[in-house]
Amino acid sequence: MMHRHLLHNGKIYDSRAILLSPGQVGLLNGWGVFSTVRVVRGVLFAFERHFRRMRRDADLMRIPFPGSLEEMEKPLLELVEANGAFDAALRVVVVRNRGGLWEGPAVERDFDLIAFTADLKEWGSGARIGLVPNARFAASPFAGTKILSWSYNLTWLEEAQARGLDEVVLLNERGEVSECTSANIFIAEGNQVWTPPLAAGCLPGVTREILLEEIRVPGISIGERPLRPEELESADEVFITSTTRGLLPVLAIEGLKIQQRGKTRKPLEEAFLAYVDRYVAQARMRALPAGVQ
Repeated sequence: MMHRHLLHNGKIYDSRAILLSPGQVGLLNGWGVFSTVRVVRGVLFAFERHFRRMRRDADLMRIPFPGSLEEMEKPLLELVEANGAFDAALRVVVVRNRGGLWEGPAVERDFDLIAFTADLKEWGSGARIGLVPNARFAASPFAGTKILSWSYNLTWLEEAQARGLDEVVLLNERGEVSECTSANIFIAEGNQVWTPPLAAGCLPGVTREILLEEIRVPGISIGERPLRPEELESADEVFITSTTRGLLPVLAIEGLKIQQRGKTRKPLEEAFLAYVDRYVAQARMRALPAGVQ
């Protein structure tokens, strides 16, 4: 559940305030972009990566967007302060307001910037997941965008939870592994770790990106390649990644007999957590007044 205060166009309001209207075309059409950011000790972890992805998706979807990272980041930090949400999850949304037959007469802005925070979810020791065929269309020019039209994902997730599962793996039109409803997926084969390429239709998750670009563990290689469902079964380890999960092991996949004999996820997780600590420490140092050490 969201915390007491939310952010709406640079101002902090009580989360019960009525601030939106049906005349905002993006509100009823899912015409907007969003991201979920991990707040660590008051720092918006990897926010520049979230901002860059949101701006890319907004350009692709013709959604007006804030002009700079600083323009978005400053009010988000004010929201964190207002809620005391120094270790939390933060959802930030940019909604398109104008265009088309159903634009409201009183709409004054091209877009709304909305954000709210919530407590972190406890994900447990691992995930039990299912498979959904033909759930991603990798050939679409909009594949991999993180937009407000999220109801497919929510429906698949709710159906999975009704069967006692935590998540589902979404396959694309070629029968390849793409991603989960809100996580990327990795497998380990010996000391080699693989995740589907963006051409599989998956979203370029921030944790996924950091693992590929920043994390180096001696003796372990991380790369991209197309994956088939049967490779989930033959892999030494399977794990999923997201902003709020980190690197979460997969304990079971419905219909498959998976292995849990690998030894790569744990050292990668330790290296990732060390990266988070360094990032946060550097961000907090930059935020200190000039001359303060």
